[in-house]
Amino acid sequence: MSAPASRHDGRKFDQLRPIAFEANIAPHATGSVLVSFGSTRVICAATIEPKVPGWMRQQGVKGGWLTAEYSMLPYSTLDRKSRDISRGKLDGRTVEIQRLIGRSLRAVVDLQKLGENTLWVDCDVLQADGGTRTASITGAYLATRLAVQKLLDAKRIPENPLSDSVGAVSVGVFKNQALLDLDYVEDKDADVDFNVVMTGKGQFVEVQGSGEETTFSHDQLTELLQIAQNGLKTIAAEQTAFLTRALLKI
Repeated sequence: MSAPASRHDGRKFDQLRPIAFEANIAPHATGSVLVSFGSTRVICAATIEPKVPGWMRQQGVKGGWLTAEYSMLPYSTLDRKSRDISRGKLDGRTVEIQRLIGRSLRAVVDLQKLGENTLWVDCDVLQADGGTRTASITGAYLATRLAVQKLLDAKRIPENPLSDSVGAVSVGVFKNQALLDLDYVEDKDADVDFNVVMTGKGQFVEVQGSGEETTFSHDQLTELLQIAQNGLKTIAAEQTAFLTRALLKI
């Protein structure tokens, strides 16, 4: 696949959308971040409760627990999205995404070091323009890191339970071109769609990918993973730079 000179928004094929992080967007959470990938904006909040689920106590499981919830606010999309509570159940996409967020964070969190605490991670999409799940994972790590620092400063835990950072990005094939960080215009008509989750040290956590009524070759797969890895290196650097500033203010 040859690379186009630019995309509909002027980006190169392997260029991320502008990324921004804003700390303490939800002051009642233990740690929170507003993450923006272009026009996609998600509030990620981490709240730590000094207790564990009942099943852990009943089964004698030591350490803490981490769970994630994800939602798209009704006004986050062009057409109003009904709240899950109004339908009486979570839709399949919501369940899939919040499980992905939880798995991604548990890959870098040592639950034994978390102590007898439950870390709740809530990701609420304010504005959706593609890549909401990958933005949620990227921001959820930052919110978790800020929350953990408060536990450490309060001496509620003796050591940092986070072994690494974690971030995520989308890649796909659109009009026979491999693209990084698809927005909605590209994502809705993509022939191939992937979500890639990696740690800051470059280890894969999860790769979700499929052809949308089409197939893809080994060479296309290799190219998609390569541009995802390159993009995730940039995301990890952005996370580090943000935390360097934000942790000084806690």
